[in-house]
Amino acid sequence: MTDSTIEVQGRHLKLSNLEKVLYPASGFTKQQVIDYYVRIAPAILPHLKGRALTRKRYPDGVEAQPFFEKNAPMHRPDWVKTAPIWSEGNHRTVHYVLANDLATLVWLANLAALELHPSLSLAEDIMCPTEMVFDLDPGPPANIVQCCQVGLWLREIFAHLGLESFPKTSGSKGLQLYVPLNTPTTYDATKLFSHALAQLLEHDHPGQVVSEMKKQVRTGKVFVDWSQNDEHKTTIAVYSLRAKEHPTVSTPVTWAEVERCLKKKDAKLLVFEARQTVARFEKMGDLFEPVLKLKQRLPELTVAPVAQKAHGGIEIAAESDEKYLEPTHAGAKGKGKKPNASARKRRAG
Repeated sequence: MTDSTIEVQGRHLKLSNLEKVLYPASGFTKQQVIDYYVRIAPAILPHLKGRALTRKRYPDGVEAQPFFEKNAPMHRPDWVKTAPIWSEGNHRTVHYVLANDLATLVWLANLAALELHPSLSLAEDIMCPTEMVFDLDPGPPANIVQCCQVGLWLREIFAHLGLESFPKTSGSKGLQLYVPLNTPTTYDATKLFSHALAQLLEHDHPGQVVSEMKKQVRTGKVFVDWSQNDEHKTTIAVYSLRAKEHPTVSTPVTWAEVERCLKKKDAKLLVFEARQTVARFEKMGDLFEPVLKLKQRLPELTVAPVAQKAHGGIEIAAESDEKYLEPTHAGAKGKGKKPNASARKRRAG
């Protein structure tokens, strides 16, 4: 195994076991992992900067047992920035790594932190998510093709509400949809809103969508995972590698690509490995850049007082065949044009 000492932005880093194969099926080595993160750094770093970062490390490769790491390791260089965040579950302060620069990203790659899972909020305001996410998870035999259909349904709802949304592959088997906010909000608000929309889709498309977490009800359907909108959870970063058989990447895609995948019914159209993702970024730029900058506010939802259907403390109301989801804020576009369902929070019992 080869070791090397390099200088990155004035920081000296010792890299170890560079020839170690981390993806046996493709012969992808640690050196190639580091090289990927260096090349994709201009794209990924803005999406990691200032966010508490959970790492999933694979020191013996993707076929061996990994481990999650939240606390910064004791042996970290003194220039690696951290954010102290109180953990109610652990009853202690966790010092999360902030991957703010290239040197830190290379240091993490050398630790075989293949998967990077940032918070949906910035560490300086940990209770205010800057984005809302929908993780579309297909239950076999469904795959990303079915996720594309659900994603397009979600895009249609958001368009009606005057909200833009941006898709990316999970790098695994599903599709993820992000709604940039970058305005004051809470996880209670984003979780309520995302749960309501998941239930709405399940109500309108019961044969294709499920909003419950039970795996036994997911067969052949797409689980719309709304629960990721939580201060205690993280979602795979855009441009992060995934620990799959091959070095696939959570890659931003265009809506035209989502539509094409659905039309062609070809899941392979939305599978991208490290080399492909770098080439896409060099050609197309960062398709996820608007997620960092676009300011949007979630509309308030109203409830139709009929035919109520409750799950987990959230209700959907539908009026026979005519359903509506009505924004009450002044800036919403297309108000009253398209029928949908609405939801609100309600205490059970």
